[in-house]
Amino acid sequence: MAEVVVTVTKKGQATIPKKMRERHGIGKKALVQDTDEGVLVRPLPTPQMERGSLRALFKGKSSKEIIEENRKEETAREKKIFKGRVE
Repeated sequence: MAEVVVTVTKKGQATIPKKMRERHGIGKKALVQDTDEGVLVRPLPTPQMERGSLRALFKGKSSKEIIEENRKEETAREKKIFKGRVE
């Protein structure tokens, strides 16, 4: 594990060395976590890293299937609301 001494400004800003940012995929934003050992800086999770985290919630349906299902439900609700209205 590499260790580097960095300067911390009056505002609490520290620069993460370029080689470390590149190695860990840290872009414009990072996740900063307070741990018992100190401060941990990690890259933000990407959609690829999070892929599958909601799979159980949507029972294996694709996003397209979920959107189509919701549109059908919304159309049915609208028909009920407008049923009987005369323009």
